[in-house]
Amino acid sequence: MHRVFGVKENAEYRDREGAYIIPVRGDEVGVVRTPKGYFLVGGGIENGESHTDCLVRECREETGYTVAVGERLCTAETYLFHSSIGYFHPIQTYYRGEFIARETAPTESDHEFMWVRYDDIKGKMFFEMQDWALKNALDK
Repeated sequence: MHRVFGVKENAEYRDREGAYIIPVRGDEVGVVRTPKGYFLVGGGIENGESHTDCLVRECREETGYTVAVGERLCTAETYLFHSSIGYFHPIQTYYRGEFIARETAPTESDHEFMWVRYDDIKGKMFFEMQDWALKNALDK
């Protein structure tokens, strides 16, 4: 399943492929809270790494946890204008996953990992496409 968000303007966009994990524990999901808002755990693919390698690295950086990456759930992309990047086109792939153990402190000090009830986070993610991915993951 794939969905496109936003409106593509007649401009040159900066593409950014990323991978994100959606861990579920009972009626709770794992998300990261930053000063900007709520995000799924994950981020941009670097130096040609695989999606799994990206998720392992991002989870360690943002949460300190090791993870087991599960099935691919869906993909989404959005077109937006970012104040420091300009025209931005994030392309995100979402995976089911499990947080195994916290092995270290997160290296991104402004990221707070938390387990929240889906009903409490629904509609509150920073990116609309991550709200959609979260709903899609929990409907499966």
